[in-house]
Amino acid sequence: MRALPIVFALCLALPCLADTAAPAETLAIPPANAQQFTILSSAGKHGTSSRWTAADGAHMGRESMLLRGFVTEVDSRATLGPDGLIRQLVIRGHTPNGDAAESFSVSGGTTHWKSPVDAGSAPFGSGAEYVAFGGPFELYAELVEKLLATPDHSLALLPGGKAHAAPLTTATVGEGAAQRQLTAYAITGLNNTPIPVWVDGSGHFFAYVGDMSWIPAGYEFAVPALEKAQSTAMAQHAREIVPRLLKTPAGPVAFTHVRAFVDGTRFVDDQTVVVDKGVITQVGPAAKVTVPAHAQVFDGQGKTLVPGLWDSHQHVADDSSGPMLLSLGITSVRDPGNINERTLSRAERRAKGELLMPRVYPSLLIDGKGPNTAQGASVATTQQQAIAFVHQAKDQGFDAIKIYGSFNPAWVKPTAAEAHALGLHVHGHLPAGMRTSQAIADGYDEITHIYFVMMEAMPDAVVDHSNGMARFEGPGRYAKDVDLDKDPMKSLIATMASRKITSDPTLVVTEILYVPENGDLSPAYAPFMGSLPPAVERSFRQGGLAVPKDLTRADYRASFAKLQALVGAMHKAGVPIVAGTDGSGLELVRELELYVQAGFTNAEALASATIATAHLVGADQRTGSIHVGKAADLVLVDGNPAVNIGDLRHTDVVMMDGKLMDANALRTEGGISRQPAYRE
Repeated sequence: MRALPIVFALCLALPCLADTAAPAETLAIPPANAQQFTILSSAGKHGTSSRWTAADGAHMGRESMLLRGFVTEVDSRATLGPDGLIRQLVIRGHTPNGDAAESFSVSGGTTHWKSPVDAGSAPFGSGAEYVAFGGPFELYAELVEKLLATPDHSLALLPGGKAHAAPLTTATVGEGAAQRQLTAYAITGLNNTPIPVWVDGSGHFFAYVGDMSWIPAGYEFAVPALEKAQSTAMAQHAREIVPRLLKTPAGPVAFTHVRAFVDGTRFVDDQTVVVDKGVITQVGPAAKVTVPAHAQVFDGQGKTLVPGLWDSHQHVADDSSGPMLLSLGITSVRDPGNINERTLSRAERRAKGELLMPRVYPSLLIDGKGPNTAQGASVATTQQQAIAFVHQAKDQGFDAIKIYGSFNPAWVKPTAAEAHALGLHVHGHLPAGMRTSQAIADGYDEITHIYFVMMEAMPDAVVDHSNGMARFEGPGRYAKDVDLDKDPMKSLIATMASRKITSDPTLVVTEILYVPENGDLSPAYAPFMGSLPPAVERSFRQGGLAVPKDLTRADYRASFAKLQALVGAMHKAGVPIVAGTDGSGLELVRELELYVQAGFTNAEALASATIATAHLVGADQRTGSIHVGKAADLVLVDGNPAVNIGDLRHTDVVMMDGKLMDANALRTEGGISRQPAYRE
């Protein structure tokens, strides 16, 4: 999964495995004069999206997308009122989560809606636009146009919230009659961070440009220029907030009478920790540590001081994600694959003090060419090209290479050997046709995602197609019946333990994939309800994968339980576990809660998100634990994570490289209105 604005969650949804929705052949057919958009990423074209006006005046949309084997086929029909806002809407088709059917109507002064995740009604008030849960991109384009048509570029939303648009920058694309003068706007209120969009001189939607882009057919060439223009404009804002949110202490800083997680292994009560010039200088019992004169003091009674957290699987979305991640106490991340130019730009700007962002340890993502190629990947069509990408990773300062599912299995061994010769870490998905033990034998240092560890016990039909939906559907179907105490899993776990092959389980991803029905609220997001825009919170109720007709949700939940048990078994055997989300970062503490359920102590779970990942990337001599002489990457949290690991969500003060940040100010900048709620 990749972290993208929530409003586009439909477009990156997972594979549809049930046939209860309107079949694709019954969906609307765009006429010849429909406006056509290409859906593309750096991996190539993923589909098409169309918008047009029907003969009766209805606004129509149709979208067809194939993303790494995951299919979305949807259409929409909207009837507008005299004010141009939706009065009736019908969405049909299927997404990877199942039936996309959704409706909205106004009758008798009341609005009614029903989506895959909710249903409701409210008094009708003019000037409010319904925000569809799903549907084709046409609906988002319409929303942008209506937003910009208002005098103050603001629009009330249904079922709740308010959107606003602020100008970012301008650009010119095309030549001659095809030339377009464009303006980029930052849209807020639909996601917790701004979403950039492009419109033409008439205020008509032109393009969305990101990891996945929607661009008019014939203008695909313009994506790099538009991406550069909007990134430059948003980087200016990122630069301006640094001095406001990141404060250099005038002298020493002391956290007194705290419960501290020291040495990466244990919680100790009533400690005082002193920091000076960015380095931890004292750690010990409060009664014995002398606080320097004129030190800035934080009274830690009733609070806990922990090392800065690590998200070991965080595809950094954009500059705006930096403050949000830091507000969560995440001061370091491993980015296991991104647009290389953006990764390098962020590193350069962060080093110059122009970007507020956790320290990023990036991997260069390498994949093969095919219909399931990963967006953002460096695509190798020969073994020599794969080796060249390894050298590129080393030359550009990447810490690792990540191999993906369409990579040729025969190239893994020489590619990994070259990476190791250059001092690079090797991890990733399993190339289709390769089992876990084979990947380890050929040079993997780490297996990404717990379902790829379980791939060892999957049937050939799953393994042979594990670069598409089979990597989810296979473990969902078969994992529940795998005996972890017998081969092949028994031998695999022993091998991983003896060779110290790391697992980055992203267990929270599998919970989201297998456990909830549409409408259920994932435990990963429950503490944040009431603190984010309504459109974001509504997206938290999207269910997991649609279940095949010959299985039940209980089967998928049983398979998730077995994957969770596998993490526990690996940990017990001594397999290194590092905590990552493959999400927005909001999910990190839930990942640790799942580890505790699997048999970790609270201290062991916290270690997986601190010292374990620091050790994995070779940074443990500098950071990752509270120890004299280490960099002051610290988080002061309200509560006692030694008893309730969920208290890690309640960040108060964040320190990165000895510089101070107020967690509430970070939350505000990151679009989170308050500290997350407490959970028992």
